[in-house]
Amino acid sequence: MKKMILFSFLAFSFQTAISQTEFIAHRGASYLAPENTVAAANLGWELNADAVEIDIYLSKDGQIVVNHDKDTKRTAGENYVIKDTDAAVLRKLDVGKWKDAKYAGEKMPFLSEVIETVPEGKKLVVEIKCGSEVLPALKETIESSGKKEQMIFISFGWQTILDTKAQFPNNECYWLSSTKEGLHEKMKEAARLGLDGVNLQSKLIDDEIMKLARKLGMKKMLCWTVDDPEEAKRLVKLGVKAITTNRPAWLKEQLEM
Repeated sequence: MKKMILFSFLAFSFQTAISQTEFIAHRGASYLAPENTVAAANLGWELNADAVEIDIYLSKDGQIVVNHDKDTKRTAGENYVIKDTDAAVLRKLDVGKWKDAKYAGEKMPFLSEVIETVPEGKKLVVEIKCGSEVLPALKETIESSGKKEQMIFISFGWQTILDTKAQFPNNECYWLSSTKEGLHEKMKEAARLGLDGVNLQSKLIDDEIMKLARKLGMKKMLCWTVDDPEEAKRLVKLGVKAITTNRPAWLKEQLEM
């Protein structure tokens, strides 16, 4: 009887933890739709993701466009380096048909177009793939959107994320890392300099990292990119509160089974 009660309690605790975990659609619902497009963002919302994550660059003429790679070859089939190309040229590319013919004609979106899709109560996680040079245009775009409080910022660039926090002091800002070496010291520095936390490749997260995050007052640990239910279960049990995944609805369903 005691074992049954304990099992029921643990099961209830795990389900409670799942309900408190945010599922972030990586580049939109990118398992099904072409990544970093309006279509992928909209599908993420339809699948009830808590947030959508996208990547941004600054074009040659100072426009903020949404794309993961520094060039367009992989998703458009034509090779333009984004920082060296005007937005008008980038907008003529088809970044949908590589995924599925039904997405043919999908354009590389401006950041402002993706922000327009964000429903009330949801978040947009903006990964800055370039550097701090994007911040003046980013500040203008965000403040004119009327959805500033729904924005979260992440970056692998240390100085870039610090500069972003200075520009958006009331928004969550997280430093990205896929490297274990020096991580403890970097987390301490992040806390000291006012960042909200770190966003780690999931394999880096263990009990030791979670204990350090709590000790430093980091209220939420973000991680990427998890499509394996067993890995997701491990992270939820450790106390990770936000999981980035290509399959937000499916992954949550697998955890709730």
